[in-house]
Amino acid sequence: MTNRRCSGRIFAPLPVLLLGVLLVFVPGSLQAVAAGRGAPAEAPAGGGAPAQPSAVRPASPPRVPAPASASASGGDVALAREVDRLVRAQLGEYRIPGAAVVVVREGRQVLAKGYGYADAGARTPVDPERTGFFLASDAKLLTAIAVLQQVEKGRLGLDTDVNRYLRTFKIADTCPGQPVRVRDLLTHTAGFDPDILGRAETDPRAVRPLGEDLAAHQPRRVRAPGKVASYDNYGMALAGYLVETVTGTPFAQYVDRSVLRPLGMRSTSFAQPHPAALGARLARGHRPGGGGGQVRENGQYGAWSPTGAGTVGTAGDMGRLLRALLADDGRVLSAASLHALTHRQFGNDPRLPGLGYVLEERERGEQRMLVKDGDLPGFHGNLALLPGHATGVYVVYNGDGTDGRAAWAGQEVADRVADHFATAPAEPAATDRAEHPATDRAGHPGGGRTVRESRSRADVARYAGTYRSTRTSSHELTRLTALTGAVTVRAGAGATLTTSGPLTRDPDAGELRWVQLSPGLFQQDGGQARIAFRGGRLLVSTDASVAYERLSWYASPAPHTGALAGSLALLVLAVLVLPVGALVRVVRGRAVPVPGGARVAGVLLWTTAALSTAAATCFLFLSLDVDALNRAVMVDDSPLLTAVPRLVAVAAGGACATVVCAVLAWRRGWWRPVARVGYGLVALAAPVFVGVCAVYRVIGR
Repeated sequence: MTNRRCSGRIFAPLPVLLLGVLLVFVPGSLQAVAAGRGAPAEAPAGGGAPAQPSAVRPASPPRVPAPASASASGGDVALAREVDRLVRAQLGEYRIPGAAVVVVREGRQVLAKGYGYADAGARTPVDPERTGFFLASDAKLLTAIAVLQQVEKGRLGLDTDVNRYLRTFKIADTCPGQPVRVRDLLTHTAGFDPDILGRAETDPRAVRPLGEDLAAHQPRRVRAPGKVASYDNYGMALAGYLVETVTGTPFAQYVDRSVLRPLGMRSTSFAQPHPAALGARLARGHRPGGGGGQVRENGQYGAWSPTGAGTVGTAGDMGRLLRALLADDGRVLSAASLHALTHRQFGNDPRLPGLGYVLEERERGEQRMLVKDGDLPGFHGNLALLPGHATGVYVVYNGDGTDGRAAWAGQEVADRVADHFATAPAEPAATDRAEHPATDRAGHPGGGRTVRESRSRADVARYAGTYRSTRTSSHELTRLTALTGAVTVRAGAGATLTTSGPLTRDPDAGELRWVQLSPGLFQQDGGQARIAFRGGRLLVSTDASVAYERLSWYASPAPHTGALAGSLALLVLAVLVLPVGALVRVVRGRAVPVPGGARVAGVLLWTTAALSTAAATCFLFLSLDVDALNRAVMVDDSPLLTAVPRLVAVAAGGACATVVCAVLAWRRGWWRPVARVGYGLVALAAPVFVGVCAVYRVIGR
């Protein structure tokens, strides 16, 4: 259910800005903060009181043999070996405690294996058939199946207004004549504003009923439905609730009876708390801690269970799902519904991969893949189907990994499976020539033809600018990610573009260079990814469920970042200098009588600066462990996270007062001119700092 872009980490780049300012002024405090990082309490599987936080260092992972398949071909054995070697290497390189993987091909299971530890502290080995993992958004695929079952029965209509089925609340009619349809929920095109703050719980017993929570936390509709695909957790939760409404059965019970049992997925459950037997076998989530150890994660539960909140299952069960989707055996869906699930239903650009129902199209060489990623704090999974080879793979990790690399690791596994079937080099050779691969009518590279690109920078200059993800909230604190998460596009010689920003989940990717294939369509130089420009938006082939909208210069984060850094520097300086200056004057006996109004003005200025600095320091403290910050945002139980917007709100009042005092200082002749100028600069810095915070919704609550 996590907001997945940038390796599934919501606030990944933000510490840099605050750290750059505060390192100049408060190095001692930063050392104290770094030494005091802790771990959140762990919620025990199946309910119960949270356990105490712990940091443990895992020993060498145990070896768990993979079950052999008597009918496996030599190619299948080679594929299993490739995947096995990769996952083993990932656990060591990325510092991930454990993983499980299953590979199926032509109805056979060619690999099912556990790696490392389900619990790094207890050193419990991972078993692919017994160890349960939180499935996160991979569970959305099961929700889509449940919805399509009701479409088959005539209880739901794909093109019907969802309000027709809702009884206890309605979706706001903010786009008259353009209702949200059931189809829009399954293709992430409903147009709801992202809202994940506080949507998770650490204790399954605290989870509210699905319908009640959806009614209480209905987000704004920020765009018309059916126009743009933008990953939408609320929409998927609403889709599950429609199933609950039309069947009169709690969603978890319906899925268990009509989807999981027919598929033989007996170690998978949407119920919260989990069945006792399954809860006892759950893997623990982890994130890397200090000294090479691992810190347990929590916050995996939530009311929006159709999105994957609280849903658990084994790799073996996910293999059964893969085989059913590839076999078309009719156990849970008709052939027509399965075709709809796995074929393109929407795309942000016809030249790029699009979406089926929940499943996302992706390309690797000549291979068409259908993928679904799932990320929660401490758990990261990836499901991929290669229909052309009757092959599927599912891999899940119970750790965030160094710098959140576990969210990228699953894509590496899926790519390795696709490369196994490649009949040509997986990546086109980089070239600086004027000829590049052409595209077929669907926009896919190939066909043996070439297109001659223009050599003029002017031909691509119109695409240059700054773009912001549509998955940026317009109203809650996570909007702060827009400050450092925008994509910058620059035009270059030879009809090329250079981009910086989160266009890929690869943590090692920096600036990317793109070569024009046709007007508005570019391919990565030396790579396979493509980007397209359409209707003022930037689209990317590696993620069909996101779009980037072009920003005006005044909405770009660059001037906001400069204003925030400059104003915060002045405010921190005031916090340090004003008390020191007053103390020096007293020690030297140079204190002079000051009017009462001037004294009040000085106290107001210092207090406002201190509040602003405290807010920035609190956020910096949280940002020192980005994985912990992402978890805190989802659970919303951090006193520091609560304190930041409240401190800014109080500082806003002080900022207004200091501006008035700055005017009075000149009119009444308080202090020397140099002191008045300094006061005025800091007094102006305060509303600038508060103003930027307000733009990014870091105020109040």
